[in-house]
Amino acid sequence: MKWVIASDIHGGAECCRKLLERFEEEKADRLLLLGDLLYHGPRNELPSDYQTQAAYEQLNAYADRIVCVQGNCDADVDQMVLAFPVMNPFQVIYESGLTIVATHGHHYNEHALPPIRNTDVILCGHTHVPALQDFSNYVYMNPGSVTLPKGGSSRGYMTMENGIFRWKTLEGETWRTFEMKPRH
Repeated sequence: MKWVIASDIHGGAECCRKLLERFEEEKADRLLLLGDLLYHGPRNELPSDYQTQAAYEQLNAYADRIVCVQGNCDADVDQMVLAFPVMNPFQVIYESGLTIVATHGHHYNEHALPPIRNTDVILCGHTHVPALQDFSNYVYMNPGSVTLPKGGSSRGYMTMENGIFRWKTLEGETWRTFEMKPRH
């Protein structure tokens, strides 16, 4: 199964559209969203393509293929317009022999793991900065932000297939690859 992993869309309709184009081009089976879908948040600039209604309509068209976790900018009002669950603090995914915990990163992160035993990978968004860090008993990964990248990074996402993770720009160019083997 192939996954596209993305975070921090923050209501950017044009960036959301490009992400969904990449999802189609990747021929992915599932779209894993790591939170902060619609609201830009008080600490972020207003995205130039900020159109929350267009963004949620685009995402709702893929509702049957989306797995999502709640970000710090996601609220009950967002769940009212989104056609897929967005209020879970984390999701556990078993894929290619890996135990993967997906969370936004504001509560659980690389230093504060959720209460799941034998985690191989923790996927987080929140920082808007792509990351790969090996902690010997698990690996922390962050796809960065679809709309509001920080730390000199580009707008981007990740893919996961057969234990291989790829970081890509929103234009679809791969700039990092990591092969993950089960550790537990």
